[in-house]
Amino acid sequence: MSTAQNKIGSGFGATSTAEDVLRGIDLTGRLALVTGGYSGLGLETTRALTRAGARVVVPARRPAAAREALAGVDGAEVDELDLGDLDSVRAFAERFLASGRTLDMVIDNAGIMACPETRVGPGWEAQFATNHLGHFALVNRLWPAIAPGGARVVSVSSRGHHLSPVRWDDVHWQRGYDKWEAYGQAKTANVLFAVHLDALARDSGVRAFALHPGGILTPLQRHLAKEEMVERGWIDEHGNPLNPEGFKTPLQGAATQVWAATSPQLDGLGGVYLEDCDIAEPAPSDGERTGVMSWAVDPEQAARLWDLSADLTGVNAFA
Repeated sequence: MSTAQNKIGSGFGATSTAEDVLRGIDLTGRLALVTGGYSGLGLETTRALTRAGARVVVPARRPAAAREALAGVDGAEVDELDLGDLDSVRAFAERFLASGRTLDMVIDNAGIMACPETRVGPGWEAQFATNHLGHFALVNRLWPAIAPGGARVVSVSSRGHHLSPVRWDDVHWQRGYDKWEAYGQAKTANVLFAVHLDALARDSGVRAFALHPGGILTPLQRHLAKEEMVERGWIDEHGNPLNPEGFKTPLQGAATQVWAATSPQLDGLGGVYLEDCDIAEPAPSDGERTGVMSWAVDPEQAARLWDLSADLTGVNAFA
């Protein structure tokens, strides 16, 4: 399979921050939406975009907590949204569309990781439902407000996509549950979503990207026991990072998604997976978890997932 996964030499890297990639970029008059934009790297994304002049809508499952976290962030506004509840997604989208505003950037940042087996909606596995299906429904419902001729949709995936392709015969893990493989499937779905959305939307000038933000210790790890993080070599028994150089700060973690949403270096490009503020190379054959797995950027699998997601959610802006 030929691939567009080739570095472009952006001049940025793993230690670049959101402020670095926005230097010299004026976002005055631009409107962004950042799911989960009140915690961890989402919060740093919101702060960076507003400092560059953008206004940022932050849909939140816990609006009170979001308003508290964003107190003093000029240009940020909060609304209610639970990605695991399609009625909540529909209600939020209807409220936004009624405002008559146009979105220049949508950053699908919110997510859950390695949670205990949980069912939402009609029995859907929670990581696939929240990380992928909720964002799929959100973007499709918001499509009339996504600006043609320049808007970008950014799907925050993870290196975790190396853990599993989409399990077409059991996407909701009815036959046994593995929290890490389920996370991997959801993160693969995040990439495939961007691949097919870009194919559908590029003629209207809307481009889509997926990315790995980097290893970052944030509230995303809330479902992991301290003992598990110690066993994985992430932290010591006191909760301190064992390899601080191996983790990014939240501001560094926000850099790649901010770069994806705003950089003129990506003009004319789309449907690719990014890491460390550049286009990622294909994953090496030695099993090292860098780059992007072929199953995550396969256009046939991307189209298949789109059709499945449309059937499950009942939403398809391109039908």
